[in-house]
Amino acid sequence: MTGLCDGRVVVVTGAGRGLGRAHALAFAAEGARVVVNDLGVGLDGTPDPEGPAGRVVEEIRSAGGEAVAHGGDIATTAGAASLIRTALDTYGRLDTLVNNAGFLRDRMLVNLDEEEWDAVVRVHLTGHFLPLKHAAAHWRAEAKAGHAPTARIVNTSSGAGLLGAVGQGNYSAAKAGILALTLVAAAELGRYGVQVNAIAPAARTRMTERTFADTMAAPASGFDAMAPENVSPLVVWLGSAASAGVTGRVFEAEAGRITVMEGWRRGPTADKGARWDAREAGETVMKLLGEAETPGRVYGG
Repeated sequence: MTGLCDGRVVVVTGAGRGLGRAHALAFAAEGARVVVNDLGVGLDGTPDPEGPAGRVVEEIRSAGGEAVAHGGDIATTAGAASLIRTALDTYGRLDTLVNNAGFLRDRMLVNLDEEEWDAVVRVHLTGHFLPLKHAAAHWRAEAKAGHAPTARIVNTSSGAGLLGAVGQGNYSAAKAGILALTLVAAAELGRYGVQVNAIAPAARTRMTERTFADTMAAPASGFDAMAPENVSPLVVWLGSAASAGVTGRVFEAEAGRITVMEGWRRGPTADKGARWDAREAGETVMKLLGEAETPGRVYGG
């Protein structure tokens, strides 16, 4: 490895398995000291007694790296504050936050109840906001004290957040919210030396193995396109000082492919200069749609 993150302290949430584990191991391999956060729950959010964060810490230490486990609930104020304090108390600094934690409770909209909606939005969206808030407060204080950080935040969205996914209204809405949060955070925190970007990865995890079983299966030989480790190099680079000047961006990452997403852009427009009536508004919309690009297809639609 190249030592790209030598001296940096990195927090990764949801790092006990899948993408988070791959990110934590990759950061450690590049010289970072890592806080491995995982609440230790099952795919549906129920408690898992196996303690995956500790196992990842042992993997890192066995390879000669430095890491510490954090088992708090980062979708609570106390848990998120504790996560940031763990980095500061253990290593004396914080350089990078990777928000990755999440789980699924898939239902078609007519069957999706309020608890299932709230649970997924809480873990994915609130679970991004609260660690980001507490990390940003620390970095703002550092900047105001004259110690401008070279800080990085990498958020985790999804193709479902970009295009939507049938049966995943709660997950899609939360992941789309993460994209908007990323743009706002990049605009607000740049003055303090903080860069904020998001990824929309496609990889084999506990969540995707169940939802997309056929496409996520590991091949018997050759390049494993869906291995979560394929996504981690981009995350490590975004979380390093080498990514200077890159902020407020969203990247798709899958197999050996990296794509810069261009998001919502204004397309064909008509301006009457006065109020439309309903019929002519509809006629104008149909004309504009004929000039517009075809939108991406909703997953499963």
